[in-house]
Amino acid sequence: MAALGVRLDPYLNYRFLVEIEGLIVAGFSEVGGLSADVEPFAYREGGQNEFQHQLPGPASYPRLVLKRGLTDFDNLWDWHHDVRRGKITRRNGSVILAAELLAGGAWRWNFVGAYPVRWIGPDLRAEGAAVAVETLELVHQGITKGLFG
Repeated sequence: MAALGVRLDPYLNYRFLVEIEGLIVAGFSEVGGLSADVEPFAYREGGQNEFQHQLPGPASYPRLVLKRGLTDFDNLWDWHHDVRRGKITRRNGSVILAAELLAGGAWRWNFVGAYPVRWIGPDLRAEGAAVAVETLELVHQGITKGLFG
């Protein structure tokens, strides 16, 4: 492709959106926890002393950590408040990384069956002028990845 003058530059990590149940939840400054692990377990075969078989165990996914500037739009707080009261509503969503925000192709990480398990309020400091940031942590049932657009 280099001979044709086509460049495949990497995506920049600041052009992203978070979508939950089809709605763009704007203003996130950071997303963490886009990860999937398969923990192997050792299986010893009788008479085989030179190695152990490494068989795949179940997949596990860490919490998704969403950070955004605090606004009057408190739908995430309400969702977590419902969970604290015992009303668990699992939701599907996506983290979308775009080459150019809302234009062209992008990568999408879809998470399923998520609900919030932790909310952290902003650190408030009188001497600073930084944005007040709230954090929401979600547990979920898995991540898939695909092209979007």
